[in-house]
Amino acid sequence: MRHTSPAAGVPLKENKKEVFAWVLYDFANTSFSVIMVTVVFAVYFRDYIVGDLTMDIPWLSENPGDLLWSIAGSLSMFLVALTSPVLGAVADYSNRKKWFVFFYSLLCIGSTVLLYFPEKGMVVTAMTLFVLANFGFEGSLVFYNAFLPKIARPENIGRVSGSGFAFGYVGAIISLLIALFYANLAKASGDITLMAPSFIWAALFFLVFSLPFYFWVDEPPLVVERRNQNYIRIGVLRTVETLKKLRRFPQLLRFLGAYFVYIDGVNTVMFFGALFATQTLGFTMVEVIIFFAITQFAAIIGAYGLGRLSDRIGAKPTVNITLLMWVFVTIGAYFSYDAFTFYIVGLIAGAAMGASQAASRVLMAHFIPRGMEAEFYGFYALMGKFSAILGPLVFGLISSVSGSQRLAVLSISLFFITGYILLQRVDTRVNYKDAHIINS
Repeated sequence: MRHTSPAAGVPLKENKKEVFAWVLYDFANTSFSVIMVTVVFAVYFRDYIVGDLTMDIPWLSENPGDLLWSIAGSLSMFLVALTSPVLGAVADYSNRKKWFVFFYSLLCIGSTVLLYFPEKGMVVTAMTLFVLANFGFEGSLVFYNAFLPKIARPENIGRVSGSGFAFGYVGAIISLLIALFYANLAKASGDITLMAPSFIWAALFFLVFSLPFYFWVDEPPLVVERRNQNYIRIGVLRTVETLKKLRRFPQLLRFLGAYFVYIDGVNTVMFFGALFATQTLGFTMVEVIIFFAITQFAAIIGAYGLGRLSDRIGAKPTVNITLLMWVFVTIGAYFSYDAFTFYIVGLIAGAAMGASQAASRVLMAHFIPRGMEAEFYGFYALMGKFSAILGPLVFGLISSVSGSQRLAVLSISLFFITGYILLQRVDTRVNYKDAHIINS
C-alpha cells in the first residue's frame, strides 16, 4: 500500500520543459481536429464520399451527408463515453496514463492516414475510419487532461490550460495553411480529391509534434492503492465505486450536469461549421479554410487571454462569459447572409471556443480529489462525449427534415442557455482536493 501526503502531485515549482511538452501536444493534435473534424474532411465526406447518394426516405431525398456525418461523429463520441470511465480508472490504478495517451494517439494517426484511400461512394469505409480516428483523438484527451493538475501550480492552472489551447490554435493555423495549398490545387482543377493529401499531413503533424510529450512529461505520482490484480477488473470495480463516490461531491455533479449540456453546443458548432459555410452561405473550400484560419487567431486570444482572466476572476465566471458569447454566435449565424457578418460571428466563436474549453478544464481540475485525476477526467469525458452524441444528431435531423441549416444552428442556442442556467447552481467555494486522503 502506498500513500502520499495531501500535497502530493502538486508541483512546488513548474517544470518548464514538462509544461512546454504538454502544451506542444495540444499544438500537435489540433491538426486532426481542424482538418479532419471541423473543416476539410467534413466537406470532403459530404461532397465527394457521399456525393449524389440518396436514401429512400421521404425527408431525406437530398444529400444525406449532414445526417451521416452526425452519425459518424456521435458514434465515435459514444465509444469514448462508454470506455473512458473504466480505462480512466485503470490508468489511475496502473499509473500508465502516458501509455494510454500514446495508444489512442496512434489509433487516431493511423486511421487518419487510411482516410486518404476511400473513394466516391465508399461511405461505410470512410465512416468507419473516421469513427476510429475520432475515437482515438477524443480518447487520448481523457488521459492527457489528467496531467494538468500535475504539471501546473493551482494559481497558474488557468494560464497553463489556456496556453495549451492557444498553442493548439497556432497548430491549427499552420495545418490550415498546408490544407490551403491543396485546396487551391483542387479549385484550379475542379477535382476535390486533390484535398486528400492534407489528411496525411494532419497525421504526420500530430505524430511529430506529440513526441516531446512522451519523453519529457513524467507520470503523476501514484496516490491510490496498488495491488497485483487484474487491471480491467479493478477498472470496472473502481468505476462502480466512482459512481457511488460522486454522491459525496455534489458541486462536482452539478458542474458535470451543466458541462454535459453546454459542451454539446460547442462540439456541434465546431462539427458543422464548415458544412454550414459551404452549404448555406456558398463558401468555396478555399474560402472556408481562410475563414477558419482567421478565426483561429481569435481562438488564440480567447484561450490565452481568458485563460489568464480565469486565474483572476475564477473559472466559473469565465465560462459564464463564454456561454453568453456562444448564444450570440448561434443567433448571429442564423441571421448571417453575407461573408462580412459571418466573419464577425466566426471571430466571436473562435474566442469563445478556446476560452470555454480551457476554463472548463480548469473548473473540473478544481473539484477533482488528488489521485483520482484520470478516473474523474474519465467521467468528465463521459459527460462531454455522451452529450456530443445528442447535439450533432439534433443538428443533422433538423437540417435534413426542415432543409434549413439556419434553423438547425439556431436550435443549438438552447444548449448554451440551459447550460448557463445550470452552471449558476455550482458553488466553487467548495474544494474536494483532500477527499481521497481524508477517506483513505
